[in-house]
Amino acid sequence: MSEAGLEQKYIQEAFDTNWVVPLGPNVNGFEKDLEGFVNSSNLNDNINLNKRVVALSSGTAAVHLALINCGVKVSDEVLVQSFTFCASSHPITYLGATPVFIDSEKDT
Repeated sequence: MSEAGLEQKYIQEAFDTNWVVPLGPNVNGFEKDLEGFVNSSNLNDNINLNKRVVALSSGTAAVHLALINCGVKVSDEVLVQSFTFCASSHPITYLGATPVFIDSEKDT
């Protein structure tokens, strides 16, 4: 926590306004600020990338959107590390694709 204690103020504000979910004015502001940073000329040598930012509720949701963005569809096969948590493979099956578990060892 910061010396000024601002975190407690924002936590209380979230409860007071009933925005205790993965959306609301603070999330919108975070997305907007991060989008500005990602597209800033300081990072991109004066090239405006016009990238968008979306805050999600979980890594699983992020993997799901990434798979959609990559064009994964029904009957596709998607390689997944065999030593993983089920959240890595569930977004694949949400799309009707098949996870193919692979190991890092040549023989397995």
